[in-house]
Amino acid sequence: MTQSIWDDPIEFSTKVKDSCTMIVTGHRQYTKLRVSCEGSKRSYWCEFVGKPETCRPYNKNPRHYFVQLMWDLRKLRHACRGPRRLKPHMCRAAADESQMIFSTSSFYKSRTVTRPVEQPTRPQPEPSPTRSDAAMEVSLKTSRVPPTQTTQTTQTLSPQQTTAPVESAAETLAQRHCWRSLQGICTYVIGLFRRE
Repeated sequence: MTQSIWDDPIEFSTKVKDSCTMIVTGHRQYTKLRVSCEGSKRSYWCEFVGKPETCRPYNKNPRHYFVQLMWDLRKLRHACRGPRRLKPHMCRAAADESQMIFSTSSFYKSRTVTRPVEQPTRPQPEPSPTRSDAAMEVSLKTSRVPPTQTTQTTQTLSPQQTTAPVESAAETLAQRHCWRSLQGICTYVIGLFRRE
């Protein structure tokens, strides 16, 4: 159950003379701060949630914690459009858990109602490739072969090495008919018979 920490709220005025009140309540393990403001042309509110009791100086003087937050909020033109994380000077060395973090506000609720709903975008179908596109793909695939690779193959194949196709046939026969451990010997023997 939510319980008010103090009977009297903290009151202040913003930079543009909006009259504001801060009400601090405890809810389970969290502390909630509600800031409500009224001006000549507008009224608004916002809430912050945190665990200020994790700051040691807060436990000695909890009201002063929120008074220091009020000193920062009164410098703003709009008390609810300031920093999203409030941390008073007295807890500057405490863990981030001790700061009050923005939770919700009146003006953000009204914005979400009036925001237009975005239509989901459909993926556009890719155009079918034309003949020029297909020819370009073929030329790209052939051009991806490094030039050093083609020159090496032409240099290594001399007129004396005409037995290379015979060796590849010997290798395939050895792979088909011999055990893997004996394929090297089989290739050699098959190659000898193929050369005769």
